[in-house]
This record gives sequence, C-alpha cells and structure tokens, in this order.
Amino acid sequence: MSATVSFPHAVFEVPPRVIVLAGGSGPEREISLQSGQAVTMALKDQGHEVIELDPVEDPLSIRKWSERDVVFLALHGPGGEDGVVQSQLEQLGVPYSGCDPAASRTAFSKSAAKHRFRELQVATPDWKTWTVGCDPSGFPGLFDQLGTPLVVKPDAQGSSLGVCLVESPAMLSTALGECFGLGRVALLEQMIEGEEWSVAFLGEEPLPPMRINSARSLFDFDAKYLDEDTQVAFPEVFEESVAESVVQIAHRACQSIPTCGIVRVDLRLDVQGRPWVLEINTIPGLTEHSLVPRAAAAGGRSLGELCEQALVQALERHRRDAGRQIPQNRSAA
Repeated sequence: MSATVSFPHAVFEVPPRVIVLAGGSGPEREISLQSGQAVTMALKDQGHEVIELDPVEDPLSIRKWSERDVVFLALHGPGGEDGVVQSQLEQLGVPYSGCDPAASRTAFSKSAAKHRFRELQVATPDWKTWTVGCDPSGFPGLFDQLGTPLVVKPDAQGSSLGVCLVESPAMLSTALGECFGLGRVALLEQMIEGEEWSVAFLGEEPLPPMRINSARSLFDFDAKYLDEDTQVAFPEVFEESVAESVVQIAHRACQSIPTCGIVRVDLRLDVQGRPWVLEINTIPGLTEHSLVPRAAAAGGRSLGELCEQALVQALERHRRDAGRQIPQNRSAA
C-alpha cells in the first residue's frame, strides 16, 4: 500500500484503517455478508487497509479501537439500519459511513418515513399500519381505503423481505402472517401501477437514476438478488424530463429525513408519469446484483471510488461533530 492516499477532499499521510461491518444476526445476514465482501475487495483495490468485522462474532463494545479507524457500514436490516449500531459507534467515538441514529431510525420504519414525506409534500402511496393482534374484521375496510390490489410489507425490514401483492381480503391473512414473522407491524400500501425506478445518492449528489425492468409485479427479494433476467436501464435522451422529475422527488424525500452518505430511494412511476416515493434505504445493498454499484458505474465511478468518497464524508462529519481533527498518525490498535 502506498504511503499516501488521496481522497477528493483530504490527503492522509497515514490513511485511516477501514473496518467493514457486515453480517449481523438479522434476516438479511447473507446479503449483508455479500455486500461487506464486495466493499472490502473494492476498497482494497483502491489501496486501503481493510478489516471485515461481523458484530455477532466480534462485539463492538469489547473491540480495541484505534484512533485511525473508520467504519464502513454494510450491516443491513435490524441492528444495522435502524440506528442501533450508529448509536453504539457514536458512544465509542468511532466515525462511520451513512446516516446518523435519528435519520436511520426514521428511514427504517417505512410508516415513519412516509409521514416525513407527506410533511414535505413528497408524493407517497396511501397506507395503513396493521399490528399483531388487530381485529381481522377490519380487512374489507382496508381495501375500501387503499384499493385493489394492495402491497403488504413489514414496516421495518429491508431487501423486500416479506413483501406480498394482495388482491383480496382472503389473501390478506397469509400475507400478514408472513410479515409478522419479521416484525410486529405491517405496512399496507396502495399499489401504484407502473414502472419501478430507483435513485441512489452520495450525500446531496444523485447517481444516474435507474428504471428497473422485471417480469415480476413487484421488485421483490428474488427480483433483486436471484433473477438473472432483471434489467436495469438508464434514461435515454427522450426520457430526460421523466428522469429529472424522479431525481427531484427522490432528493426531496432524502431531505425530509434527512439522509447522508450512500442511500437509495425506491419509487414507482404511475401510468400518468407521476413519481411516487416508496421508501429510502440508508444502507443499500452493494452486492454484484445490487443497484447502487450499477448506478455508480453508469456515472463513471467504481465501487471502490464510491465507497471511499462515502468515507471522506464520514470522517468530515465526525471531525465537525466531535470538534477534533481527522487522525493523521498511526496508533496502536
């Protein structure tokens, strides 16, 4: 490794040691491990000293942290995207990539995020929440309010786990049962018929917006990670105005939380061409099947370049918030 590593806004005589946090004990563990491996390889290719860490095997509270450690979070799902690990790292005084605890908590709860979207007049499909133990006699009324079909998903979960398209009250009990296997609160959401889009951001900067073509009605777990025929298209010239409107509303959604670091906003474009924000992923997947690396490549960035720019933002925020300089000298781990 070279003695000096240049970032876009900082030069380190001795670069920080990157700790990639991935794995965890949640349902997205395997996807998280894949994201962590991809980030580790990408940052090593950029010349960084990188250590992979699974908090299940190496608890953060007993680890010996160095003054020059910076954490890249690839820890999907509960414990990673919900503000828990962010709070732990702040208590330990360790800089980390991505959103702070409050923004992470808000974005991880789809219903809480949708309330924020509405406050900033960001279009989002109508919804209701349903909790374990609620009276099923209210099922028909949900369809009266939200229409048919409707989408059922866990309120706090990622990777489209537990997401179902429900076309009748008879299907709802099964869909809710699947959701409740992943959490106590389900989100029931109006289905927006139309195209699936996604926009990734690095801080305030949007990456090229993506239109997703899948044979499935919903961009679910299988479409995201298993289907080889899922296609990602980038807007042609005649679609620039559509792409611009998608990026604008995605940016306003991020501002409503507010987010930082690498995030991904998922949307649907209805048949009239109006974009509707579904959710924000504050620690999006970075596997070879994931959307963010494809958007980075379309914008001329490697995954390694994108990740190290996210680390620069993390270190700058940590320096600003803590009121101290970014470490320049190697210290013992």
